[in-house]
Amino acid sequence: MSELKQILTDSLGRKHSYLRISLTEKCNLRCTYCMPAEGVSLSPRSDIMNTDEIYEIAKVFVKHGVDKIRLTGGEPLIRKDFEEVIKQLSRLNVKLSITTNAILVDRYIEVFKKYGLNDINVSLDTLKEDKFKFITRRDQFKKAFENILLLIDEGFNVKVNIVLIKGFNDDEIKDFIELTKNLSVSIRFIEFMPFDGNAWDKEKLVTQNEILSQVKDIFGNSSIIKLENESNFIARRFKIKNYKGEFGIISTVSNPFCDSCNRIRLTANGKIKNCLFSSKEMNLLKLLRNGESLEDSILIAMHKKKAIRAGMSSFEKFSNPKKHSKNRSMITIGG
Repeated sequence: MSELKQILTDSLGRKHSYLRISLTEKCNLRCTYCMPAEGVSLSPRSDIMNTDEIYEIAKVFVKHGVDKIRLTGGEPLIRKDFEEVIKQLSRLNVKLSITTNAILVDRYIEVFKKYGLNDINVSLDTLKEDKFKFITRRDQFKKAFENILLLIDEGFNVKVNIVLIKGFNDDEIKDFIELTKNLSVSIRFIEFMPFDGNAWDKEKLVTQNEILSQVKDIFGNSSIIKLENESNFIARRFKIKNYKGEFGIISTVSNPFCDSCNRIRLTANGKIKNCLFSSKEMNLLKLLRNGESLEDSILIAMHKKKAIRAGMSSFEKFSNPKKHSKNRSMITIGG
């Protein structure tokens, strides 16, 4: 039993304390980098974790050291029992957070406050209404942006995630950073990552160096303040001098941060993924429903975790589309 106390420590000594739980494979948007144009094959409803199952599996992770849980999707707020899910998880001694497209958050402001969910990441890839409609295949920009402002006004810790795609929204870097001038918000630029069915092309990649080069050209090198990175960081943090908010860069492709990774993913159908890019999964939900222990399987999954991006240590390996066709599309992984 002594070994089981370390089931969230992998073979490289990385301790995993951050669990990302996908509540649903469904979404009210159809973002091109997340979902293939033809859609995805959804898991049968009977294979999706119910509220009690989410709690029971999460409880095992918390018992072994998880102290932060992020709810993802799909879009987690379209789940009808969302309030019951968060109510149950709030019983655990963890910090709760969520990633959402913000379209429905105005309905849940008081729920977030009631159960202590203060950290909210919002996906918003453009500030232009026509581009939003193009990339999401839905006409919901106004609602999403108004709700982001509402969250900030209500005092939530808001991070806005932007997936940068060359030739599409890389000309909006300045506009996004300007939001931090008067708003207490963190803008985070994310390098475009390859997943099954998202038509990834290395020519569409906007790297960390390219982002910083553009920011320096716009604002001047002396105006850029480098902030201290958080422990187990994914975003390298900066701010513009005298601006209220900050911005960061998530450089999974050009400058990965795998050596300090502390994240585990649980898919909506109850499978553990030890890495965002790994196609290897273990079915914890099946074990739970069979009345079996989860600890041994979690330990095995964590010890199979590779040092860098599921073994894709070089840019050449990471750029090979065959390496990603066996993985899920992003929407069925959970952000």
